[in-house]
Amino acid sequence: MGVLNVAEPDFMQDSDIQMFSDSADKFFKREAPPERIARWREAGQVDRDIWTRAGEMGFLGVSIPEQFGGAGGDFRHDVVLAQQLSRNSCEGFALSLHNVIVLPYVNLHGTEGQKQRWLPRLCSGELISAIAMSEPGAGSDLKSIRTTALRDGNGYRINGSKTFISNGQLANFIIVVAKTDPSLGSRGVSLLVVETDQAEGFRRGRNLDKIGNDAQDTSELFFDDVWVPADNLLGNEEGKGFYQLMAELPRERLLMAIGGVVTMERALETTIDYVKNRPAFGQTIFDFQNTQFKLAEAKAKATVAKIFVNDCLRKALDGTLDNEMSAIAKLWVTETEWQIVDECLQLHGGYGYINDYPIAHMFRNSRIQRIYGGSSEIMKVLIARGL
Repeated sequence: MGVLNVAEPDFMQDSDIQMFSDSADKFFKREAPPERIARWREAGQVDRDIWTRAGEMGFLGVSIPEQFGGAGGDFRHDVVLAQQLSRNSCEGFALSLHNVIVLPYVNLHGTEGQKQRWLPRLCSGELISAIAMSEPGAGSDLKSIRTTALRDGNGYRINGSKTFISNGQLANFIIVVAKTDPSLGSRGVSLLVVETDQAEGFRRGRNLDKIGNDAQDTSELFFDDVWVPADNLLGNEEGKGFYQLMAELPRERLLMAIGGVVTMERALETTIDYVKNRPAFGQTIFDFQNTQFKLAEAKAKATVAKIFVNDCLRKALDGTLDNEMSAIAKLWVTETEWQIVDECLQLHGGYGYINDYPIAHMFRNSRIQRIYGGSSEIMKVLIARGL
């Protein structure tokens, strides 16, 4: 049951879900042992091979229908993969970005032809995905993007630059957020697919040097007169991009909350083990009342977070998770995650600042949770609209 003593919800206790979780855990332990993760961190990205291996195991597109090359599962299977990624410290392998954020755009908003064209290759690992939203001058404010995709014959010319793009160095399938009609504001935003192996004028910038998530390639991307055929317009209808983005963001935010809960649990587990074995002044650090109070408070907050996220997950499965509730989950969990990880690092003393200790990686990796996928401030704006 774990340190939080919160049972898995009934819908996550089906035997096939449990077997799938065990299979995923074994896969990550085999394919991403600590020494390989260390090499990924040093290189700033994961090996291309793990994507192929994940495709062979049926872990890519796990909730995509079998007719399109997927495993025919549901969101629970994606949740299991996200949890096992976090539990096994595979922060550089952006499997959940691929499965939960990018592939649903194609599956839910693409035409039948687009799904047949792209989904099988996305599920096999032939295509690695990314979504290019943020720009140097536009982060959370997607209405202010300057990248354009203007008609040119039987296709579009894409011009602009993107930044903070996860999978930016490895991705060869990129959904680009661009304006097909700059005069219409948000109603002129569309989503276009760029297959980079065929895209003249596409350039990757540097792999950005971050303070955390060392093994995750995060890049600048440049589109200089990149031409794509008209059939690369997602859904084959201009001006639907903003609607498509808003429809999929609640699931992305819930995914971050799910990862945040796993991180809280891991932080508590590793810290409890540390303080119970670290002597100080003739006793262990755990024996001090201050330590017990700090850990008790952290456990209480993490327990609330986990129960709430489980409820949000239930809503996501039955189709009732809305923007406001997903924003609350993202805000509460990521802010709480940061507080708990910070307190746990403090209890490690000087060792908490050393990268040999897991809590140090959790500390650096947790900071971005309050920013990407919509910053905490943006989450408050969304919540306030419902007041």
